[in-house]
Amino acid sequence: MRAFLAILTLLFCSAFASAQNTVIDSVTSKKLKETREISIALPPSYKKDKDRKFPLLILLDGEYLMPAFTGALDYGAYWEDIPEMIVVGISQNKNNERDTDVTYNKETGLPEGKGNDFFDFIGTELVPLIEKSYRVAPLKLIAGHDITAGFANYFLYKDIPVFDGYILLSPDLPPGMEEQIPERLEKVQKPIWYYHCTADGDVKKLATRIRKLDESAKNIKRPGLNYRFDDFKGASHYSLVLYAIPNALYNFFSVYQPISANEFNEKIATLPEGYVKYLIDKYEVIEKTMGMKMKIRLNDFKAIEAAIIKNKAYNEFDQLSALADKQYPRTMLADYEMGQMYEKKGDYARAIKSYMRAYQMEEVGDLTKDMMINKADEMKKM
Repeated sequence: MRAFLAILTLLFCSAFASAQNTVIDSVTSKKLKETREISIALPPSYKKDKDRKFPLLILLDGEYLMPAFTGALDYGAYWEDIPEMIVVGISQNKNNERDTDVTYNKETGLPEGKGNDFFDFIGTELVPLIEKSYRVAPLKLIAGHDITAGFANYFLYKDIPVFDGYILLSPDLPPGMEEQIPERLEKVQKPIWYYHCTADGDVKKLATRIRKLDESAKNIKRPGLNYRFDDFKGASHYSLVLYAIPNALYNFFSVYQPISANEFNEKIATLPEGYVKYLIDKYEVIEKTMGMKMKIRLNDFKAIEAAIIKNKAYNEFDQLSALADKQYPRTMLADYEMGQMYEKKGDYARAIKSYMRAYQMEEVGDLTKDMMINKADEMKKM
C-alpha cells in the first residue's frame, strides 16, 4: 500500500511540475573549472507579478528531487499554504559528479579538493548568479538526499550561512557532524529552519547517526531556530523522500499559511483583546523572517472579523477598517468593517451610511454591491 501511495504521489508531483516554467541551463564555473548543467523552475506567477520577489530553493541531486519538490510546491502554493519559489536543481549524475562533488577529508570531516570547490561554486558563483538573473527574495533554502544532504550541512559552518533553510533527507553525515551540527544550530545568530529525517527502513548506519544528531539538536531552545525531525514508519531510504518533502515545507511555512481553524480557536479566539494586532504581527513576522512583504489575505480579515464578533470586541472594527483601507484601498472592505461595528453596537443609522458608502466602492472577495444594498435594507427594518 505504501509503495502504491509513493508511486501515486510521484505521478501527482510530476503532473503539477508541468505547471512550472522549467528550463535547462548551464553554468560555467571558475571554481570547478567546468560547465555544470542546472534546471531552473520559475513560479507560475513569476511573469504575471513583475514586482514580486520569490524565495530561492537550491536542490542537490536535482535530477530526481526536482519533480518531487516542484510538485509539492505547486500544490501548497495553490492553497496559499506555501509561497511560490524559484527552484534551481544542480545535475550531479550526468557525468557521475555526485561522489566527487561531496569529497571530504576522512579525518577532519571537512570538504577538500573537488568538495571544497563545489561548496564555493554553490555559495560564491551559483547563488549570486541566480540572484542577479532573477527576482530572488532574501529567504534561501537548500535540500539534498543522503551524501548531498550531509554535504549541505557544511553551509552551517559559516558564521553567516548563505542558506536560511535546510531540508536534509536521510543525510549521510561526514565524520563528527552529528556532534558539530547541534553546536552550530545553537551558535548561529540568524533565524534558521532545519529539517532532517530518517525511517525504520533506512540504511542502519545512517539512521543511527541521524537519530544521535536529533538527540542533541531537539533540546536547543535558541530563539530563531525552527527545528523539525521525522522518523518515518514503513518507509525506506528512498521512499522517505516523498513523505518528508511536504512535512518539511509545511513546517517551515507554518507562519506563512492562512489562519486555520486551529490557529483561530487556539491562538486568536482565546485572546481577551488585540485581534487586529495579532493580524498585523502575523504578517510582520512573515516579512521579517522570510523577507516577503505580503498583502493581508481577505480570508484572514474575515477570521479577525469573526473573532471580534465572537468576543464582542466591536470597537476593534475601527482598527480593522483602518487596516483594510491601507491594504485594499478603493474597495468596499473598509466601509463594510465600519458598517459591522455600527450594526453590532445597534447604531443602525450609521451602519446604513457605512454600507451605502461601501456600495459606491469596488467589489472585493465575496463583498458585492448587492450584499451592501441588502445589508442597508436590513438595517432600515431594524
